[in-house]
Amino acid sequence: MALSPQHEHLLDRLAEVAVRVGVNIAHGQQLLITAPLDAVPLVRRITEHAYRAGASLVTPFYADDAATLARFHHAADDTLDTAADWLQDGMATAYRKGAARMAITGGNPVLLANEDPERVSRVARAASRAGRPAMELITRFAINWNIVAFATPAWAAQVFPDMPEDEAVSRLWDAIFQASRVMVDDPVAEWESHNARLHRRATWLNDRRFAALHFTGPDTDLTVGLADGHAWAGGAEPAGNGIVCNPNIPTEEVFTTPHARKVSGTVRATKPLFHQGTLIDDIAVRFEEGRIVEARASSGQAVLERILDTDEGARRLGEVALVPASSPISESGILFRNTLFDENAASHIALGQSYAKCMLDTDSLTEAHLARQGANSSFIHIDWMIGSGKIDVDAINHDGTREPLMRQGEWSHQP
Repeated sequence: MALSPQHEHLLDRLAEVAVRVGVNIAHGQQLLITAPLDAVPLVRRITEHAYRAGASLVTPFYADDAATLARFHHAADDTLDTAADWLQDGMATAYRKGAARMAITGGNPVLLANEDPERVSRVARAASRAGRPAMELITRFAINWNIVAFATPAWAAQVFPDMPEDEAVSRLWDAIFQASRVMVDDPVAEWESHNARLHRRATWLNDRRFAALHFTGPDTDLTVGLADGHAWAGGAEPAGNGIVCNPNIPTEEVFTTPHARKVSGTVRATKPLFHQGTLIDDIAVRFEEGRIVEARASSGQAVLERILDTDEGARRLGEVALVPASSPISESGILFRNTLFDENAASHIALGQSYAKCMLDTDSLTEAHLARQGANSSFIHIDWMIGSGKIDVDAINHDGTREPLMRQGEWSHQP
């Protein structure tokens, strides 16, 4: 597909935002990039901007859908519990030595939809175990990191299935550029203003120190207790290495750590979940004492069950996030079939690992202390959407009194 000068200009702006606003690379810092093969044009632009910003070395790693499928089609069954732990260990070592991380998303959201769920689950569990050392550094926010998107043909075909490939890719790019706030005169200044708005919201929530959130709406009556010493975050935040970065481009959320043992009630997903190439639709679960005790899905049930059986923490929550139903991504009317975007269209929860950055005084707390305060531990962290224009959220104070936080998906007041 021939790219217009305007597209090239916006792609370069996206790369600049990813480097200057997203990862905010420091002088002399190394950068590791993971990306699908189709994303080479964006990787090259990010690499250029990173070196201009002072990066000492940029190292890209590419994923190939065809190679991924080849394993499921031809690999012996007794090899599926093998993962590239040597590669993940190397990445973790790089992060410990000061490297930053950039992930480019855009793979086919239903790549593994026709594969054996048991084989998919085994590969995913092995990858999660191997990636745990590196992922712990990310969930602790020890390093500056960022995720940004590239519109691949496979992804675009799932978002706009009735369009010719070129038109679908073009439409998806327009949506990515819009959501990523690069279609303005000064994207960097726009991101500064946007981050300030998110910070005001997070600061207000932190000042109030609510005990729990109560979500109500169609098929939803869910109480989410908040961890002792939880902290709300949103937008750009300082990582453990002191570098201020925006982990997600785009982002519309404020989020915190729920109490892993204080979640109860029922909830139904408001958007499908696309997890490692599999569609899981119409998720409905029931929590007791923080743990999912019943789970259903109209499609992807087997995969959902295997996710929940990953480890003890997989049935508990590691994140709760609030997003207004009028967010720009929601108002686009597009189901992106990609968590980076769909989670910023609706309030959501995440199964699995909690973010230590969303706890107070984490530098002085051990893993055991964090667990006692309600932080969850797991090999997984999987977001799924529970918010919409039909969902209300009440804040519950420590004395049991309530106050409206969101009504019909919108904030009840402005900070």
